[in-house]
This record gives sequence, structure tokens and C-alpha cells, in this order.
Amino acid sequence: QVQLVESGGGLVQPGGSLRLSCAASTSIRNIYTMGWYRQPPGKQRELVAHIINGVTNIADSVLGRFTISRDNAKNTVNLQMNSLKPEDTAVYYCKATQYGISYWGKGTLVTVSS
Repeated sequence: QVQLVESGGGLVQPGGSLRLSCAASTSIRNIYTMGWYRQPPGKQRELVAHIINGVTNIADSVLGRFTISRDNAKNTVNLQMNSLKPEDTAVYYCKATQYGISYWGKGTLVTVSS
């Protein structure tokens, strides 16, 4: 069982930056797939970015603005979000997949508004 806890969300003005962090309850060295998803108000959950076996994939909508990274020593996966736009407003979720089982955090709210 892997427990995930997201942090770092909040209110930010358009053009601003936030850094989200996802802390895992166990070592992530053997978790080959970790990523971030988001669910905008009234919409379905969508992929933002993930790392699979060391290969990074970023959604087109955030390419060039968001960066995903993982720190195996701290058991965290991070999402650096720059040049935020109102359409980035969503609940952001961390996901880990190990041995075919997916685990989700409870999410952290990001609101981009002036």
C-alpha cells in the first residue's frame, strides 16, 4: 500500500508560479510510474505529467511551463508550475502505479485568479 500526500497548492495570480510536492509513505525507488493529474471544475480528470521508467511525458497544454521531477532520496515527486493561467485552475492529484496497482492522493487545489 502506498499513501500519497500532496502539498503546495493555493491561490496565485496569472503569470505566477507554484511548486507542488507529493510525498509517498514508502520508498519510491521501485515505483516506476509516478505522475500528476488535474481535475478542473466541472471537467474530467486529465494527465498533466508523468515519469515512466525515467522517461518524462508532459501534456501539450502545459508543455514549456510545467516541469515534473522526482527525488528518490526524499520519496517525493514534484511539479514546478510557471506562467500559470486561469485555465490551470484545478484540483491536482498525485498518482503512483506499482505492480499494476494505482494509488492516488487526495489532491491539492490550485486557483489561478487575479
